[in-house]
Amino acid sequence: MKLYIVRHGETEWNKARRIQGQVDIPLNEFGRRLARKTAKGLSDITFDLCYSSPLSRARETAALLLEGRDTPVIEDARILEMAFGEYEGRCCSRSGWDLPEEFRRFFDGPDKYQAPAGGESFAQVKERTGEFLKELYGRTEYQDSNILIATHGAALAGLLNNIKERSLAEYWGEGVHKNCAVTEVQVTDGKPKILSENVVYYDDEVEPWED
Repeated sequence: MKLYIVRHGETEWNKARRIQGQVDIPLNEFGRRLARKTAKGLSDITFDLCYSSPLSRARETAALLLEGRDTPVIEDARILEMAFGEYEGRCCSRSGWDLPEEFRRFFDGPDKYQAPAGGESFAQVKERTGEFLKELYGRTEYQDSNILIATHGAALAGLLNNIKERSLAEYWGEGVHKNCAVTEVQVTDGKPKILSENVVYYDDEVEPWED
């Protein structure tokens, strides 16, 4: 089994550094362009199946990556973006910071992060993304399949935190992946191995998430 895990394309809230969480914000035109370029980069791969977050920015990214293919797409809420509750919609850029100071732990101390009202902890996201992977690894009918997974920044980091068997303190690993970046994972006998991480198939300039 080979997994191709992709973060969705850019949205207007990504551009404005507003926290999206589970608000259903669509791709912008630049995000669609990134997805189409990524589709060209992945054009030689035959995808047998796709799992997507139910949110439209992930579903449209998957649709653009699979355009012209007859690949079934399954929505799975376990790879939804992290819920931020009352913080959704607020700005988290350095210049436009509109959040309590303790939210800085989201980036700098995920193991100490306290979820706001209506939000999720990193442990909860790690648990649901881990359950998704465990079930996927156990699907014998997929053992020889190429599977596309369209998800989100924090959820993708949760998937990788499980795959790498790292602690919550190391949740972010290499950092937030770029929009439409692809991570390739080989799964053999239920054991995952990362072949490449955070690879982009475009030369467009995308500002780092932290700015």
